Amino acid sequence: MDTALGFAISMKPFAALVIFAVAFFFIATERADKVKTVLIAAGAMVVLGLAPGDEVFYSEHDGIDWNVIFLLLGMMIIVGIVKQTGLFDFLAIWAAKKSAGRPYRLMVMLMLITAVASPVLDNVTTIMLVAPVTVVVCNRLRIGAQPYLIAEILASNIGGAATLIGDPPNIIIGLRAGLSFNDFLVHMAPAVIVIFILFVLFARFLFRKALHYNPDHVEAVMALNERRAITDPKLLVRSLSVLACVITGFAIHSIVHVAPSIVALVGAGVMVLVSGLDVGEVLQEVEWATLAFFMGLFVMVAGLGHTGVIEAIGNWSIGVFGSDYFMAATALLFGSAVIGAFVDNIPYVATMTPVVEGMVAEIPDPQTGQSLWWAFAFGADFGGNGTAVAASANVVAIDIARRNGHPISFWQFTKYGIVVTFASSVLAWCYVWLRYF
Repeated sequence: MDTALGFAISMKPFAALVIFAVAFFFIATERADKVKTVLIAAGAMVVLGLAPGDEVFYSEHDGIDWNVIFLLLGMMIIVGIVKQTGLFDFLAIWAAKKSAGRPYRLMVMLMLITAVASPVLDNVTTIMLVAPVTVVVCNRLRIGAQPYLIAEILASNIGGAATLIGDPPNIIIGLRAGLSFNDFLVHMAPAVIVIFILFVLFARFLFRKALHYNPDHVEAVMALNERRAITDPKLLVRSLSVLACVITGFAIHSIVHVAPSIVALVGAGVMVLVSGLDVGEVLQEVEWATLAFFMGLFVMVAGLGHTGVIEAIGNWSIGVFGSDYFMAATALLFGSAVIGAFVDNIPYVATMTPVVEGMVAEIPDPQTGQSLWWAFAFGADFGGNGTAVAASANVVAIDIARRNGHPISFWQFTKYGIVVTFASSVLAWCYVWLRYF
């Protein structure tokens, strides 16, 4: 009996890994609907006892991270109401005219807006604000939005790495390691700025075959008056006032100790009140399928964490590199980039932070110990660019693209993302090596 029980327990990590791999195969090959796939896989993990039962609803480390879900829900409502004012059409026409419809110039403008906003808001919120503008401007110019949206996703994950609040994994790392907003600015931002500049230059080569110029449609857009795109000026003023308060709340949430999800939900409630719009109409703008996908994905990753798969990988790394701290930092950076490319980097970081904390505790020099945290952050953040499901911003932007008639397949995104992940991780590794070792 004890032997059978021991065998069943020993098989759990293998079973969790198989279920996750099969689900990922169907998502990657798009042979089945991704929402159905993750929900079936998540249900199988719970039924087989691989995920922690009822805890998946109450533990952000071993289950669904409701902070992420409610942040997305609140921002979807806010963006849906702002959309009613015509602001996105205004910004789209303005961007098209400023860039004169030149593809690369337009791409650089959109990437700059995304990368500058991501460290202040967070990359998910930024994508939710910028992606609709991108879709509209591309529709106006009669060009495909896919390369521009992919470039924005990559820029958001790079730019968001610069601050404590720019990328959700940084918040988890900061809280666990006791790192402040200023710590991230001093240690992460310098490398992020250099890597982003190089990415902007590289983007001209990376997307060279995907960028198209239609002079006839450009002339038509240049003749438009962007001010006429605003359909409800009064609602625009009210909604922008609420949005400004929400953005301020995001910026100071660590000071006032209010989670970004609460800020987004309160902002959404106030936005509904001041808009006077029908609640049913507003809720139609919420991408419920995206929220369901995230919940299923969180449970799947919880199964890997609960059965010890992720921790085993981390402990293996510790055992291999021992007291060679530079090699440990190298393993953390590249290991996180690789693993983070295949599982959402939020639950991955939540699972791995205790492992990294244990590694740091064994290091006598605090500065050297802190370097492991930065290596971990770089790997997790930049690994978010690896595949279409590696980060929350990716999933949100791809769903926005799909809903607006510009579908982005798993491999269409990944063929760009994997290149950028590799290049940015190598540059970050050079930075960690030169600065800390």
